[in-house]
Amino acid sequence: MTTLRIQAPMTPMRVNLPGLVQMTREQFYEFCQANRELRIERTAAGEVIIMPPAFSDTGNRNFNLAVQLGLWAEQDGTGIGFDSSSGFTLPNGATRSPDAAWIKSDRWNGLTEAQKASFAPICPDFVVELRSASDTLSSLQAKMQEYIDNGALLGWLIDRKNRTVYLYRPNQAPVIFDNPDVVSGDPELPGLVLQMAKIW
Repeated sequence: MTTLRIQAPMTPMRVNLPGLVQMTREQFYEFCQANRELRIERTAAGEVIIMPPAFSDTGNRNFNLAVQLGLWAEQDGTGIGFDSSSGFTLPNGATRSPDAAWIKSDRWNGLTEAQKASFAPICPDFVVELRSASDTLSSLQAKMQEYIDNGALLGWLIDRKNRTVYLYRPNQAPVIFDNPDVVSGDPELPGLVLQMAKIW
């Protein structure tokens, strides 16, 4: 059976679809194509998550985040950036859409054109999640750990509500920064510095 989890402002709602055993990757892709206006992810266990659209203020901060990452990526030239509408199929089978991501060029170029045109089967090297009003901190912390466990080299979880940034790296406990002015991507992303004024 395929379970849909609709993330409401406080608690996820689940919708059971008894006619389906579990969506295949192809069926999930078709479902996303048929519902382009929705923000949809899928867990490694096959649970489909439907999330509400980001509130306008969160969208603006996501935009400012993507702009800063994009400018750095353009200058750095060793990889490419992605915004929050991009989905990736992680090695564990989950399909996730981080708020911002970056992948080294050699890894991205190793994919086929068909793979790039779908939910690319790759875990980004760098991911950012920006907590919105509808997100629980624990669910985002679990998602960040999932990225790291699937090959991400660096992850930032930005909790605007508490003005805290959690920095994730493989084989390390998250490092927590309280109300930082900037966050640095060194050494994994040399020269990337996120100015937090427009994110808070």
